[in-house]
Amino acid sequence: MTSIEDIKKLREMTSVGVADAKKALEASNGDFDKAKDWLRKKGLTKAVEKADRDAREGLVGSYIHQTGKIGVLVEINCETDFVARTDDFKNFAHDIAMHIAAFDPEFVSSEDIDKKTLDKVKEEYADEVKSKPAAVQEQIMKGKLEKYYSQVCLLNQPFIKDDSITVGELVGEMVGKLGENIKIGKFSRIQIG
Repeated sequence: MTSIEDIKKLREMTSVGVADAKKALEASNGDFDKAKDWLRKKGLTKAVEKADRDAREGLVGSYIHQTGKIGVLVEINCETDFVARTDDFKNFAHDIAMHIAAFDPEFVSSEDIDKKTLDKVKEEYADEVKSKPAAVQEQIMKGKLEKYYSQVCLLNQPFIKDDSITVGELVGEMVGKLGENIKIGKFSRIQIG
């Protein structure tokens, strides 16, 4: 039996509803880390279900680094203006802008990389692995591409506040939490010097 104190504690940790907190604790036999993982997976599942829904509302998040030498504007879209005005959504937009300031991604996702750039990167990696046995070349190439994506694609980067998840997984968690499709649109990062 899950105690009310445990449900309350999990809700404070994750901001989920009572029913979801109770289900997560029951599914994980009261283990808070497993319950958080359960909730994360549930959020990602919801994100997949909602991915085709139109996200035309939202806001522009911003972040100016304390030195005043780096600034970011980022477009974050959701389905309704109601969700865009919530503190959770505003804080999420600010966190994404802060992450962009720190990690300096070039693209939102791997789908945004133009063919010419991607072909050049693949060609460089192919040259690096050509001396390896043919059986492992494909695996090495795949690993190198994943590393490249985690360096240049926002959604593939480890999140600045919790490097155990990627920005893409964080988006999935927010979809699960807010109940709407969320997409990161354009961003602009400006740095002095």
